[in-house]
Amino acid sequence: MPTTKRAQPDACSLLDTDHKNVKKMFAAYEELMASKAASATDRKRELANQICMELTVHTQIEEEIFYPAVREAIKETDLLDEAEVEHASAKDLIAQIEEATEVDEMFDAKVKVLGEYIDHHVKEERNEMFPKARASQLDLVAMRELLAARKEELMAELMGEPA
Repeated sequence: MPTTKRAQPDACSLLDTDHKNVKKMFAAYEELMASKAASATDRKRELANQICMELTVHTQIEEEIFYPAVREAIKETDLLDEAEVEHASAKDLIAQIEEATEVDEMFDAKVKVLGEYIDHHVKEERNEMFPKARASQLDLVAMRELLAARKEELMAELMGEPA
């Protein structure tokens, strides 16, 4: 039965696509950190803002839709508690990055540490939480549609577009 669930893209695959996209952005930021070009500073700010926006939306859809459903469906909820604590730490760093007035060494350090937090968080989701969610009775294919619709709505809000 679980193999038919995975035949179609599900909630976990949508979330993992987000993870991969943000990982690419962090890698691009790392490359900019090595650049001495004057334009690198502006590009770093743009990229950091994009990373923050993507992560803000991603954490929100996980917290509103994915985590509550998984919490009800699996017995071990320690993973979910840890994930929510990790989200709180990430949100704190995101706020610091968004409020920063200078793109300096501290700014770079905050983006780098945020990337490390996210990398750790992604590994736990991918290796532990997603397999448990997929083994549960959750309809992750239907949940993918909910996540995608809410993500679109939140992105439009953040971009200042009417929903």
